[in-house]
Amino acid sequence: MTQVLFYLMPPVASSAKAKAYSPVETVNANPALCEMHLLACQLAQQAFVKQQWVYIHCQDKQQAHAIDELLWQFEPSAFVPHNLKGEGPMTGSPVEIGFDRLGANKSRQVLINLADQAPPFAVNFGHIIDFVANDDQHKAVARERYRQYRGLGVNLQTQDLATHPLN
Repeated sequence: MTQVLFYLMPPVASSAKAKAYSPVETVNANPALCEMHLLACQLAQQAFVKQQWVYIHCQDKQQAHAIDELLWQFEPSAFVPHNLKGEGPMTGSPVEIGFDRLGANKSRQVLINLADQAPPFAVNFGHIIDFVANDDQHKAVARERYRQYRGLGVNLQTQDLATHPLN
């Protein structure tokens, strides 16, 4: 059965860290979203280390390109082989980034969802990672995604990063 883990993002203590790493946003960026994008990339890196193939599903082309850029900014010792959907090697990279309704080009274990909706192909993955940004507008959107996943009959869990941070 597909497992969905929602990470509840903690309050953003300093937007400087997120903005320093995020080409996703502009000067007026939402720091909570910047932190969420950075965490998504870090989780993709952790999955790569575990030899899991990942698909990062983005809201749109702009976000997909920004996530691609963010992964290029990782330290050389933490490099994550990745490509935008439709680019890269014929066999695919361990991490693929896309934004269309079709999903990954090949079978993958992990879906990291950054889009506003639960993608229709979500049940094709064994493990889904999703986020609840720490601002009211994005919490409401995440609640709707939670309902969408529940409607798909998947197993839902949450982890509050303020009280249970990642190791």
